[in-house]
Amino acid sequence: MTHGDTRRKNLDDLATISIGKAIEVHRALGPGLLESAYQECLHFELQQAGLFVEREKVMSITYKDIVLEQGYRIDLLVENRLVIELKTVDELNSLHFAQVMTYLKFGDYRLGLLINFRVPVLYEGVKRISNFSKKISV
Repeated sequence: MTHGDTRRKNLDDLATISIGKAIEVHRALGPGLLESAYQECLHFELQQAGLFVEREKVMSITYKDIVLEQGYRIDLLVENRLVIELKTVDELNSLHFAQVMTYLKFGDYRLGLLINFRVPVLYEGVKRISNFSKKISV
C-alpha cells in the first residue's frame, strides 16, 4: 500500500466516523432545528470521538495578488482534511454542491461532506463530494 492509499483510507475513515456521528445527532434531535444547533452538537460528538475539529473555519480566497477575506467559513473542518458543510433546507441544490467544491478547491482539500439535516432519515441527506485535482504527496 502506498502512502497515498493510506491517506485516502484515513480520509475515508474520517468521513465514515463523521457520517455516523451526524446520524447519531439527527436521531436524537430530529429534522426540525436550525443549522447552528446541529453544528454545535456534531462538533461536540466529533471531539468526543477524539478528532480535532474546527468550527466556522475562516477561508480566504486569493485572486492574483488580492487576498479576499469575505467571511467564507467552513462549517466544520475535521483533522484539517475533511470539509463538512451543514444545511437545513427542503432540498439540496447545485449552489450547495458548488459551495463545497469551492471550499475543496481553495482549501486544497480532497473530500467534503454536504449534510442536510432537514430529512426524515439522515442517510438520505448526506452527499460525498470529491476534489480529484488535489495533489497527493507521496
